[in-house]
Amino acid sequence: MEEIEVAAATVEQAIEQAEAQLGLSRDQFEVEVVRRGTSGILGVGSKEALIRVTPLVRARPKPAEKDVIQVVTEVLDTLLGLLGVKGKVEVLSDDIPLAFDIEGDDLGILIGRQGQTLACLEYITKLMVVGRLKTWLPLTVDVAGYKKRRRDSLQRLALHLAEQVKSRGRAITMEPMPADERRIIHLTLADNPDVTTQSIGEGENRKVVVLLRQG
Repeated sequence: MEEIEVAAATVEQAIEQAEAQLGLSRDQFEVEVVRRGTSGILGVGSKEALIRVTPLVRARPKPAEKDVIQVVTEVLDTLLGLLGVKGKVEVLSDDIPLAFDIEGDDLGILIGRQGQTLACLEYITKLMVVGRLKTWLPLTVDVAGYKKRRRDSLQRLALHLAEQVKSRGRAITMEPMPADERRIIHLTLADNPDVTTQSIGEGENRKVVVLLRQG
């Protein structure tokens, strides 16, 4: 893939559009900020932010070394022990990025509201793995297949809202959600001929708006 330029109201929105357009996550491309957006005076003289995006994609994912997988598994086992949770760590993919799933009974405590606890668990795992390997390693951690179920649910919701927006002729604003879940909505509707998406709000209140595609 060659580099592309993406314009939006803000740099963050431009990055989210790049993720949707390329079908890549933020850690899979480099971003160069060409121009930051300006609001102008009463909307006059405003300029969109412009970024240049260069994908970092391997032609073919390479399997990780067995000792690397062992390190991640040991880190997860250690965290489970510290939390007093019984679960079995399974390797879903030994290609980079690595993917792990924790199986067991009553693991809701590891997921939390809207997967927030799971997101923290994954983040802490990455930090501990970096400490052990002295290098950053892209990986994902799931619990009892929660992420897949949540992704499927969000994709169905996105398609349903797209039909609602099309039939009603007006935008629909979704509830606030984490960045990775907003990304799923953007990606699901990226090629929809009738609607488009954008993110609004700040921090934990950031949400996706589904609106009619102009032109």
